Amino acid sequence: MAIDDTTDDLRLSAKWRAFCEQLAETGEILDRSAAPATPVDQAEGLRYLSRLTRSALNMLVDSADPDFPRVFMLADDAIKMGADNPDNIYHQIVVRGDRDYRIYGKRGTVPYLSIGSKANRYAVDGTMASTGEIEFADVEVAPDGSFEIIASKTPRSGNWLPMAEDTTLLIFRQTFNDKSKEMAAEVNVERISEGPALPAVLTPQVIEGQLAAAAAWVRGTANTFANWSEMFMTEPNRIYMGQEQSFYYRAGGDPKIWYGHLYFDLAPDEALVLTVKPPKCRFWNFQIDNWWLESMDYVNRKVWVNGACANYEPDGTVEIICSHRDPGRANWLDLSGHSTGTALWRWIEAEEHPVPECRVVKI
Repeated sequence: MAIDDTTDDLRLSAKWRAFCEQLAETGEILDRSAAPATPVDQAEGLRYLSRLTRSALNMLVDSADPDFPRVFMLADDAIKMGADNPDNIYHQIVVRGDRDYRIYGKRGTVPYLSIGSKANRYAVDGTMASTGEIEFADVEVAPDGSFEIIASKTPRSGNWLPMAEDTTLLIFRQTFNDKSKEMAAEVNVERISEGPALPAVLTPQVIEGQLAAAAAWVRGTANTFANWSEMFMTEPNRIYMGQEQSFYYRAGGDPKIWYGHLYFDLAPDEALVLTVKPPKCRFWNFQIDNWWLESMDYVNRKVWVNGACANYEPDGTVEIICSHRDPGRANWLDLSGHSTGTALWRWIEAEEHPVPECRVVKI
């Protein structure tokens, strides 16, 4: 091997170590004084950081070219963050505000489908502000179920998703009443504005920047939601009302959704009971999350309930019971071995937003 080649190898290994060291700094979240110290919570914390790393590399390395956009999943049933919705399928596309895109596919039968353009600044200040929103109740769909939406800064006739100069990400939310019965939408994307014919050949400088951005995003995301959990902890066992809904929208939330987070702290023989009469709305659900704001294992455990599968009282109210063991009542949710954690109630396009009553009872 030539001396110059060896020097290059050493420089590249140093760049890799720099990425690993930058990523390692995120581990500080595990040592926060407020973070739970139980084995299950600490194990989930380690796994959470590995999951965030996988998502960051997917988004900011493999899917990072806005001139050749690709549809990818930032979260799924095994990669979780930000109180991800068990009733959702999430897709994302990395874009640039000075480009125009054609989004096309088949509508499917999913009850609620929305697309938001976002300025993804999780790595900077923990925000993901909306720069445009469109929901399929307002989208013209062809008789065969096909659709086409143009995403751009410049207004377009027909189906148009606004973007802004700082738009960097599109987020698709598909919300199901029953994933086993309803058909997901098919989504595709292509750039339609002028740009390169082929992706640029990768350089060490480009991948170094991508890895640095990925590490920064992991740290910013982890700290954002750890801050949320610490905030919710100040009002345990009740819906946290210390923030306006705009706070959650600035973090990437859908403006048509009301978000009611809570922090639970229960003894082994206690249950958290939530009671509310759902208003007229497009959709509602409630889910159990861990301290890291990951949804629990909704594939194998009953950790969430929605308006389509809930059991209602004769007067239209619904009572949800969260506990370590099944008390033999309807709408029971499994705490999955957690004495503490978080949870989230959603109303979508509701006429009003009643706050569920929460009380702790002995089982």
